[in-house]
Amino acid sequence: MQVRPPLRFTDQDAREAGDAWGLNCGPAAVCAIVGLTPEEIRPHLGDFELKRYTNPTLMWEILLNLNVHIKGIRGLASNVSQLPWPRWGLARVQWEGPWTKPGVPMRVRYRQTHWVGVNSSNPDNIGIWDVNCLSNGTGWVSLDEWTNSLVPWLLKQCHPKADGKWHLTHTVEIGLPDAG
Repeated sequence: MQVRPPLRFTDQDAREAGDAWGLNCGPAAVCAIVGLTPEEIRPHLGDFELKRYTNPTLMWEILLNLNVHIKGIRGLASNVSQLPWPRWGLARVQWEGPWTKPGVPMRVRYRQTHWVGVNSSNPDNIGIWDVNCLSNGTGWVSLDEWTNSLVPWLLKQCHPKADGKWHLTHTVEIGLPDAG
């Protein structure tokens, strides 16, 4: 049985780190999945504080800086029309809208993305960890709740030109130590 790290920070901790140095969905999702606090991850973030976003290259750098055991990475180069959720790990969500139309440069799409933590060890009950759900005490919600409640709210608040659709662009499965 794999050991799942407990969440070691609160909604208030995330808000304070967001105000102080820009913590957002990418670094927060890593914290949740590997069991770190925002302050513990901060020295491993490369140029995140300068850019304030986490593209896939930076995410892989952060995970390597943390010496996280990566079991597998899937992304655009995988030629998979719909990426599967990782059993335990991270997923990068692309919000769809005018920026995903043919001919729009990839760099324009990158600003309309979101990182979440994932637990799909039970494929009938996939859990999504989202920094925007920390007010529930854990950040974890069901895929159904995330898709039908949080995503519409989040798109309205942050991406008003989004068309309501989304897809995964990258996933990374994280290996955790076995209990024993």
